Amino acid sequence: MLRYGVLLAGALAIGLSAGCERVVKQHGYAPAREELAEIRVGQDTRASVRRKIGRPSTTGVFLPDRWYYVASEMEHYLFYEPRLASRRVVAVRFGPDDVVTSVNEYGLEDGRVIDLETRTTPTLGRELTVMQQILGNLGRVRAEDLTGE
Repeated sequence: MLRYGVLLAGALAIGLSAGCERVVKQHGYAPAREELAEIRVGQDTRASVRRKIGRPSTTGVFLPDRWYYVASEMEHYLFYEPRLASRRVVAVRFGPDDVVTSVNEYGLEDGRVIDLETRTTPTLGRELTVMQQILGNLGRVRAEDLTGE
């Protein structure tokens, strides 16, 4: 009986220690520095960049001459909110003739926090109260609208 208690206590200790371990998750892809060294500014084109380092994570929305490769590491520890541990962004810029004009690399230290939550939604037209919205449609309903004829 004592053996089972020791085995149970050991299994419980292993389970608890495994649950307290930090978990790191990788997201996205950014090419290694050795791969980036193969890209020649003024020589490589979109096709050769795609062959050498793969397709980009995203492209510029308003500036389609830019390709972005983004890789992030998130740390998860117990019940705490996940934390961004690292981020690498590789930006490849192309000229009008689809030839590489620059290759830049950015990290967390280069970024800025942008507050996107403004809690307001802009609307056009005049603002109505709830009662004006409810009572505003009284008298505008026709019999054909209700019967579908």
